[in-house]
Amino acid sequence: MSALDLRSARKVLESQPFSVLLGARVTAFGDGGATLRIDVRPELQQQNGFLHGGVLAYAADNAITFAAGTTLGPAVLAGGFAIQYVRPATGHTLSARATVVHSGRRQAVVRCDLSVVGDDGEETLCAVAQGTVLSAEQT
Repeated sequence: MSALDLRSARKVLESQPFSVLLGARVTAFGDGGATLRIDVRPELQQQNGFLHGGVLAYAADNAITFAAGTTLGPAVLAGGFAIQYVRPATGHTLSARATVVHSGRRQAVVRCDLSVVGDDGEETLCAVAQGTVLSAEQT
């Protein structure tokens, strides 16, 4: 399999029905990092008007996996991740920025900061996550 670039990363995301349902998009990809964005809309919120934690977890999981793909190649699988919610997510756009902290031949450790952009254009951190991604390539 060839390495991914931003265009092919977008095609991969667009091939995931759940990502399409959420309206996720890859806005940055390469050099050990990836950014996913999701516009906040009422059907993605919980009963108090905050972005649902499941949406935050989805964004962290996918951003972490995409970032790892920049170092491990396109055939990767999430090995697991943990997320800590810092504050309620209110705003109009969720941004999940993932960065590879360490990458070996078969595994990468990735950190993800999740922020929401408010009406004033300011970003507010709402969660942090860290995960492990495994290469699915057979050697």
